[in-house]
Amino acid sequence: MRAPTRDLVRPSEPIGVAGCLYAAAALVLLPAAFLAWADGNGAGAFFVLLLLAGGGLALGKRRARQAAELHRVRTLRSTEVVRYHAMGPREFEHAVAFLCERDGCLGVRVVGGAGDLGADVVADAPDGRRVVIQCKRYGPTTKVGSPDLQRFGGTCYSVHGAQVAAVVTTSVFTKPAAQYASGTGIRLFDESALAAWATRTGPPPWGP
Repeated sequence: MRAPTRDLVRPSEPIGVAGCLYAAAALVLLPAAFLAWADGNGAGAFFVLLLLAGGGLALGKRRARQAAELHRVRTLRSTEVVRYHAMGPREFEHAVAFLCERDGCLGVRVVGGAGDLGADVVADAPDGRRVVIQCKRYGPTTKVGSPDLQRFGGTCYSVHGAQVAAVVTTSVFTKPAAQYASGTGIRLFDESALAAWATRTGPPPWGP
């Protein structure tokens, strides 16, 4: 399961209000241009067609800017993924703790290690909720499975008092893991969601 992320721009989505207005204008002005030409008013028809061409050019530039921004965001995110894959497990825990501090959490602690009972990073979110995170620094071919989630689910609430429980990984989650998380309220952050969080183009684990 890939946690939802939010791109700054989405060129694949409908063209929005500007595009709709342009399309509506085209439906009205094209017939008007034809009638003007048919009546011998060539200058008027030319002016209308010039307006349509200008609108199309502006729309094309907007789409190009959106595509360039999306490319920039994706490049930035992929760079973050590579950086996290190069870390060791302990270093990754500290990197996640840094992100928590950067985004306003208080009392951030790295508690992972022997006897951690599933918690690697604990913190208080900006709104005061208790955040408990388990970090899984896995390779891209190793998925986080349901047994990992079950061990964490058995302690994150009852032992650590989590109000927000999350598993953050450099990999992805299996379908059974995603199903278990859905039933227990554990938030899943795969490599894509992690990269979005790190680059400020997506929410943190305690976000909406």
